[in-house]
Amino acid sequence: MENSRVVVTGGAGFIGSHLCDQLIALGNDVVCVDNFLTGNHSNIAHLLENGTSNFMLIDHNVSEHIHVEGSVDAVFHLASPASPNDYLKFPIQTLKVGSLGTHNALGLAKEKKARFLLASTSEVYGDPQIHPQHEEYWGHVNPIGPRGVYDEAKRFSEAMTMAYHRTHGLNAHIARIFNTYGPRMRIADGRAIPAFISQAIRNKPITVFGDGKQTRSFCFITDLVDGLIKLMDSEIHEPVNLGNPSEMTILDLAEKIIALTGTDSKIQHEPLPVDDPKIRQPDIAKAKKHLAWKPAISLEKGLLATIDDFRKRLNINP
Repeated sequence: MENSRVVVTGGAGFIGSHLCDQLIALGNDVVCVDNFLTGNHSNIAHLLENGTSNFMLIDHNVSEHIHVEGSVDAVFHLASPASPNDYLKFPIQTLKVGSLGTHNALGLAKEKKARFLLASTSEVYGDPQIHPQHEEYWGHVNPIGPRGVYDEAKRFSEAMTMAYHRTHGLNAHIARIFNTYGPRMRIADGRAIPAFISQAIRNKPITVFGDGKQTRSFCFITDLVDGLIKLMDSEIHEPVNLGNPSEMTILDLAEKIIALTGTDSKIQHEPLPVDDPKIRQPDIAKAKKHLAWKPAISLEKGLLATIDDFRKRLNINP
């Protein structure tokens, strides 16, 4: 991924904006396509304000036909609501961007003879019955539950991507992304780390759903972006898990954030959401073998960077 012209759908989102930054740092020209349903102008303001000649923004809903003038060497398709708050608020849009949006992004890649990468999710595994989750596992998903709009949209996206690869010979890749965190996450994102940090630095009760014994595995944003770029550069066309295999309970995460922020916040339990997965841990053997990739940033280092970013944006001193 050097000296290429790259389209990033959802490029103004949390992961997308960090990917844009890294692609530009590697010497690429980036075309960011976003309709700002869940993305934020502030995530790419530094690229626009600095007049970066190798960055271009197209304000567009990718569920409609995507037109990009000129050559395109690669398409990263990241556009989609990604947090439970978002896809429960925008269920139809989530299904449309996973189906129509993916079709349009694949069509763009086919038209331009470009490489393609789909940002899929560990949510395709649903509430898994095997642990850790490897790519050959087909998942355990409730297709008509509230979370099904996201899970099934991504499962369809994967099927469409593989169909384009098999039928049209498209150089396509699929990243199954596990929980990712870092600076620029929305304050009201709704996922555990931004919720816990924003509550802790305000000395508010930390909301833990259920008994907190459900597990997650958290990957820092720079590690994930590195994995996405390596996957796009690879010859692997089947799905690849990208995440940090260091598993922990949500309760342990809350207690760690309390310790790192030095807050007086207490833990407050709330009912567990419908179909909330009980366990989540990636098997990254495939990424290690074929991409020579594994996470490098420790949870403590990543959390401290994220806490600092949240404090700056909320104007709260330590």
